[in-house]
Amino acid sequence: FISHDQTEAMSTLPLRSLSINAFDYNCHLDLIKLLRQEGELVKLRRARQKMSELFPLTEEIWLDWLKDEIRMASESTDREKVYELFERAVKDYICPEIWLEYAQYSIGGIGQEGGIEKVRSIFERALTAVGLHVTKGTAIWEAYREFENAILETAQPAAGSIPSPEQQQTLSAQLEKIHMLFRRQLGIPLLDMETAYAEYEEWSEDPIPEAVIKNYKKALQQMEKSKPYEEALLVAETPKLAEYQAYIDFEMKAGDPARIQLIYERALAENCLVPDLWARYNQYLDRQLKVKELVLSAHDRAVRNCPWTVGLWNRYLLAMERHRVDHQIVSENFEKALNAGFIQATDYVEIWQAYLDYLRRRVDFTQDSSKELEELRSAFARAVEYLKQEVEERFSESGDPSCTIMQNWARTEARLCNNMQKARELWDSIMTKGNAKYANMWLEYYNLERAHGDTQHCRKALHRAVQCTSDYPEHVCEVLLSLERIEGTLEDWDAAVQKTENRLARVNEQRAKAAEKEAALVKQEEEKAEQRKQARAEKKASKKAKKMKPGDKRKVEDDDDEEWGQEEEEQPSKRHKGDGDSTHAEEEVEDMEIETGLFGRSTPARPAASSKQKEKAAASRKEAPRILHDSAKDNLTVFVSNLSYSMADPEVKLKELFESCGEVVEIRPIFSNRGTFRGYCYVEFMDEKSALQALGLDRRIVEGRPMFVSPCVDKNKNPDFKVFRYSTALEKHKLFISGLPFSCTKEELEEMCKAHGNVKDIRLVTNRAGKPKGLAYVEYENEAQASQAVLKMDGLTMKENVIKVAISNPPLRKFSDRPEAGRASQPMIPRQSYGARGKGRTQLSMVPRALQRQSNLVTKAENGMVQNSPATSSASTEEPKKMSNADFARMLLEK
Repeated sequence: FISHDQTEAMSTLPLRSLSINAFDYNCHLDLIKLLRQEGELVKLRRARQKMSELFPLTEEIWLDWLKDEIRMASESTDREKVYELFERAVKDYICPEIWLEYAQYSIGGIGQEGGIEKVRSIFERALTAVGLHVTKGTAIWEAYREFENAILETAQPAAGSIPSPEQQQTLSAQLEKIHMLFRRQLGIPLLDMETAYAEYEEWSEDPIPEAVIKNYKKALQQMEKSKPYEEALLVAETPKLAEYQAYIDFEMKAGDPARIQLIYERALAENCLVPDLWARYNQYLDRQLKVKELVLSAHDRAVRNCPWTVGLWNRYLLAMERHRVDHQIVSENFEKALNAGFIQATDYVEIWQAYLDYLRRRVDFTQDSSKELEELRSAFARAVEYLKQEVEERFSESGDPSCTIMQNWARTEARLCNNMQKARELWDSIMTKGNAKYANMWLEYYNLERAHGDTQHCRKALHRAVQCTSDYPEHVCEVLLSLERIEGTLEDWDAAVQKTENRLARVNEQRAKAAEKEAALVKQEEEKAEQRKQARAEKKASKKAKKMKPGDKRKVEDDDDEEWGQEEEEQPSKRHKGDGDSTHAEEEVEDMEIETGLFGRSTPARPAASSKQKEKAAASRKEAPRILHDSAKDNLTVFVSNLSYSMADPEVKLKELFESCGEVVEIRPIFSNRGTFRGYCYVEFMDEKSALQALGLDRRIVEGRPMFVSPCVDKNKNPDFKVFRYSTALEKHKLFISGLPFSCTKEELEEMCKAHGNVKDIRLVTNRAGKPKGLAYVEYENEAQASQAVLKMDGLTMKENVIKVAISNPPLRKFSDRPEAGRASQPMIPRQSYGARGKGRTQLSMVPRALQRQSNLVTKAENGMVQNSPATSSASTEEPKKMSNADFARMLLEK
């Protein structure tokens, strides 16, 4: 039992959250739930009203609200308020239950003037909205017929009396209404049509007309075609997007707009937070139906459901302009878009550009000045200031580094307003914002001057470009010389040649110095590597000399000391790509190399070999070289790795484990020449079915370590073989959580995450020994839930650990060119940019922009052009030599 004071205290928590972020959907739900439990009807009504202004409400929320209001309605004025509430409810989503509740409530007011006609009007609207609903439409038709039958009963004359002509006419008209309802229903494909047909046969005193039977059979055939899609929806799990899309495609082929619209609405009722679905629906309405009320209503509901999606706002602005909505309403909706809380700075640039395009199309540029033109100029100025003040302060970036809005402003002034003076002022401002070093920016300015300015300003712009450009100075030099060749005097030509030669000479000098410096660094590294190699050889020789005893007949070549990272026996990964390193550790980057000590990790202490292992190793050295694996038996063999080096009798241990999958022919563990177990082996089965079943033992814990079981596939012979890899692409419905306590369990994390949506999967990241790393991936049903979870969970404390939560967007790994890895060397690919919901508000970058610049070797200019720095650009384009893990190991040993 929760007391009144406790409930009131609990309700203050959602209120406090909503004061910070009014668009927090879950906080609205929590507040409404608490107020309903408390019985605070006035506060409850106010909370529901506030939520309905921001979001379309679901069917359940509306039905609860309507039932509460119906219970409280006593007077006729209250009844009118309930009618108004119903009208708002049926506009949010197409819900048969709400329409049925609306019609039944209206029957209660039948005694008022015009009550019967009002009920019929509501029923007709309900049939238009949901009468085609295959599974739920029948309820509306039946309720309508029951209402008309009730009226028929009241119109019947008293028993034994003869009806008057007026009564007879009324009875005939009412009977015709019921006949018409039956006939209309039987012409629509609905579930359980046969029952309605049988009911009509029983009710009607006359035979059913042939035309009605023909329409009924046609509808029945249509119902049979729709039934598989309805059954698929019935058994599918939420969100059913694929099933709904298949249904929509089916209805698109039939081409009935009403049915297509209804399927879209049904899909959106269950997936109201999927922006792509809204976009497809709105595109259909814009291009096919083009009905103003339907189009604008759908666009409005789309942006209320998914206010974070800038694309939906852009389409809404276009739709309002297309249907000539009042300018004041368009401006008000644009202001709502600015307050929607977009996730990326670029979204604000996009919405401003869409609004500026709309304002520009309103202007009549044949007039020197007008109210619309001044409004456009004012909007341009406000957009520039907004991006500078609001957006840059929030995101630590303007979102418009290339100043596209200012560029469009300058083009508008030059081309449409013939105001080159203002255009030049704007381009000067653009260049002072860090764009003067880019050749393409200068050439844009030059082209504008060329088209709408004069030669003198063109020449001036190119001279400044030659002086300032750092990415492609040769390009602007060439354009300057072309200009002077066509229009310049001899003095202009000489000045241009001298200026370009001096500039290119300085650039080449800088590039030469940079190349010399780079070559010196490479040479220095090679000399250091050679010195380390010599020192290692001397150290190895001295160690061998100390071990040798007088009279020892053993040859030096037979010594079993190996160079670190080198093995006499061929690594299995050189032959097969079944190695666990490539198959099972995709969620971890290069800090989880195999336990040979490579790539910067200290060499693990090797356990002393047992006498049995030493005898086996000695025997193997005396025998002929043993074939580790016959590639002809790949389909019968699995490769097992990540086993403990200290495993005693691995053949016996593993045979007991794998015999549960089928008859084992042979287990071939791999030993070093010192007799120590290498931690991997081949398991050969009698038949292929057993080998496939053995793959199910992957990740089985053996002696405290997860055992990796992989198929034996030669990548050289099967380049198309795909091994499992966790996704490295942007996944908007999945979260990456770091900073978790190592003691955190999957159940504890799920309990915390499911409060913000339906959790489909949780993966705790572990190292090769199965130890937790404090990282996890959490997959939600959709990106809306994931986005809410980011906002709610980032920065929370869990067992004294502050966790970090972000949308999953791991960088693609830069694989080394080790021969045993069997992978082609790949350059590091930049992380994908965050999408519309790719980064929560709490995930804003706090790193200064100056520190976010990429390498000087190859950088991506802010204006989208790839440039080579003058300090590094040279004729040689060779890539630096890549180092293998063995190279890194040697470097570390020398240190």
